[in-house]
Amino acid sequence: MHRILSINPGSTSTKIALYENEKEVITEVLRHTENDLSEYKRIQDQYKFREKVVLDFLKKNNYDVNKLDAVVGRGGILPPIKSGAYIVNEKMVDYLKNRPRVEHAANLAAIIAYDISKKNDIPAYIYDSIAVYELEPIAEVTGMPEVKRDALVHTLNMRASAIKAAQNLNKKYEDSKFIVVHLGGGITLSVHNNGKMIDVVSDDEGPFSPERSGGLPGRGLLNICFSGNYDKKDITKKMRSIGGLKAYLNTNDLIKVEEMIDSGNEKAKLIFEAMAYQIAKGIGELSTVLKGDLDKIVLTGGMAYSDRLVALIKERVEFIGEIMVMPGENEMESLTLGALRVLRGEEEAEVFDL
Repeated sequence: MHRILSINPGSTSTKIALYENEKEVITEVLRHTENDLSEYKRIQDQYKFREKVVLDFLKKNNYDVNKLDAVVGRGGILPPIKSGAYIVNEKMVDYLKNRPRVEHAANLAAIIAYDISKKNDIPAYIYDSIAVYELEPIAEVTGMPEVKRDALVHTLNMRASAIKAAQNLNKKYEDSKFIVVHLGGGITLSVHNNGKMIDVVSDDEGPFSPERSGGLPGRGLLNICFSGNYDKKDITKKMRSIGGLKAYLNTNDLIKVEEMIDSGNEKAKLIFEAMAYQIAKGIGELSTVLKGDLDKIVLTGGMAYSDRLVALIKERVEFIGEIMVMPGENEMESLTLGALRVLRGEEEAEVFDL
C-alpha cells in the first residue's frame, strides 16, 4: 500500500488530501485569513507557515507523517517543462523561492513537499505543473514576434481527465486523441495527441467565463487601455476577476445565472448562451489541429455539472465528435494518482534542471 500526501495551495487556502493507494482517507481545505498572510512580503515566504498548518492538521487528526510513502504538490509556474511527474530537488526549490517566473500560490507546493520529504526521508514530486509546455512549433507562432504564446491552462485536471477518458475507451493515453475543455472560473481548452498536449486555448485567448473576459477584439481593448481611465492593474482586474458573467450579470455563480434564466431574464439567457457559443467555437478551432480525427471531446471542471450548458455546447459540436462529460476539478485525486503511477513504476519522474 502506498500512502500519499497531496498539497495544493491557493491564494487564501491550502487543500490537502491523504490517500492510501486510490482510496481517499482525509481531504480538507485549510483556510488562511488576511491577517495570517499579511506579514509575508512575498508569497514564497509563506511556506513555513503553511507547512505548519498542514502538519498541525494531520497531528490533530492523529495521522503520523512517518507513515507516508511520498508527498506530491501542485506544480507551480516553473520554466516551461514536460507534462507528468518531476522529482522536487534543491534546484527547483531554489528557483521557486528566489527567482520565480511568476509569484503564485501554487509555487509553495513544491517547497512544502520538499521540506516534508527531507524530514521523513521520502520522495517529493510535483505533477502536471501549470508551466507544462508541449506546443508544437507551428502552434507557437502569434503574428507578432514580440508576443510569445504561453500554455498556462488547467493542465492538471485536463490531463487527468484525458487519461481517465482513454481508460474508459480501453486505450492508452499515449495512443489517444482528445479535445479537453475545462469549464471553471476560467475556461481553457487543449488538444491531446498521442500523449502530449500540443495546442491550447488559454483563458485570455478564447471563451469568456464566469470571471474572465476571454479573448477580446484588439482595437477595442487598446482603446480602453489608452483611454486614460485605467491603469494596468485595473485592466487586469477587468480581464481576470470581474469579466465574463460577473461583468454582464453581476454574479460569477452559474447556478444563480440559470435561476435568472428560469425566471424569464432574457439578458441572462443571452449571456449564458453566448458563453456556450464561444466554448463551442473554441472546440471547433482546436478540431482543425487534429484535422477532425479525435476519439472524444471531454468536458470537465465545475461547470460541466450544468446540463443546460453541456446541452448547448453539444448541439453545436457533436458533428465534430462525441462528448464525454467528466465534471469536477478533481485536483487532489489527479495529483495523487500521478504520484501513485510513479511509485508503481507505471511512469517515470523527470529530474528538474535549468
